[in-house]
Amino acid sequence: MKRSLQGHYKTVTTAGESVAAYVPKPLPPAPPIDWTPRLREAFDQALLALGRLDSVSRLLPDTSLFLSMYIRKEAVLSSMIEGTQSSLSDLLLFELDQEPGVPAADVQEVSNYVEALNYGISRMKGGFPISLRLFREIHAILLSKGRGSSKMPGQFRKSQNWIGGTRPGNAVFVPPPPDEVVACMGSLELFLHDRPEPTPALLKAALAHVQFETIHPFLDGNGRLGRLMITLLLCEHGVLSQPLLYLSLYFKQHRSTYYELLDCVRLTGEWESWLEFFADAVRATATQAVETARQLVDLARIDREKIRELGRSAPSTLTVHRALIEHPIGKPSSISASTGLSQATVNKALCNLELLGIARERTEKKRNRIYSYTRYIEILNKGTELSDMR
Repeated sequence: MKRSLQGHYKTVTTAGESVAAYVPKPLPPAPPIDWTPRLREAFDQALLALGRLDSVSRLLPDTSLFLSMYIRKEAVLSSMIEGTQSSLSDLLLFELDQEPGVPAADVQEVSNYVEALNYGISRMKGGFPISLRLFREIHAILLSKGRGSSKMPGQFRKSQNWIGGTRPGNAVFVPPPPDEVVACMGSLELFLHDRPEPTPALLKAALAHVQFETIHPFLDGNGRLGRLMITLLLCEHGVLSQPLLYLSLYFKQHRSTYYELLDCVRLTGEWESWLEFFADAVRATATQAVETARQLVDLARIDREKIRELGRSAPSTLTVHRALIEHPIGKPSSISASTGLSQATVNKALCNLELLGIARERTEKKRNRIYSYTRYIEILNKGTELSDMR
């Protein structure tokens, strides 16, 4: 359904140029969403896929291990959209205090994202609601170190920003002026808290994501935080018991469509097309997450069966194997510290895993060796290849 312009323009002067900044109307849309049979079916399928994902997460033998690595995969993908060159392996090496194969600043951004995401999940588990305060707290961690540390971490912007283009005059989009940001975000917070009216969780996440990206309330990190908000909302409303849904890969693969639909919402109020795209993204992503979980669980089970045939050394090798599931790239010293096993026992277990074709030594050194759980990383790496960004 085409509506009128979903906001108004306000002329501002920034970087020596006068430009029209867009100020969105508060949510929900008016007139209300037109729930055509096609759109209703898309949302029904998305909710079914979310239900399957939630069921799988409850059946995983150790959800925390899977979640830990899945969060890291999302951190890599979400940061890639913003232009970093870090891979999952680079991040894992960085966490071991090893030199990654890309600029350290890129990996630091990804590491910040992992910390920020974990912080947001922890706060919500403690009963803290999604709010402007939580957004600012997460943002402060997201930009705490590295390139973003000079861009007002944890504070709404006090200067004009723009999206695309080399200057305000040729920008693709100019968000609200800084003096409108607090009011716009305040209206968004009311909507998130079901004011003026209750909104189903999945619909709320879809609408709020567009609004957040339109307001662009921070100087940096808006895209990462706007994508993270989707998952946090679904967890807050009990649609997911674990934060296992991340749409960065789908948005990355359909980047041009994603931006076109955001523009259509702003200019013509065509919310329905965006909602159908969003529902398709949720369905496809949840389905892929279920398949990834199945592959990882199957791999771990098959490898454990191989290890159990080792006899007396099986128990310690199983312990090291579990440590590699938690962190698929490791050093004997770090594995020894996390498991409590002696370094000699860890070295013996790693040799066993190499002989079984489960782990691989990456450095070909006699000292300071680094091992990787190769197949586990390959499964997680699907979609994170840098070539996919081109």
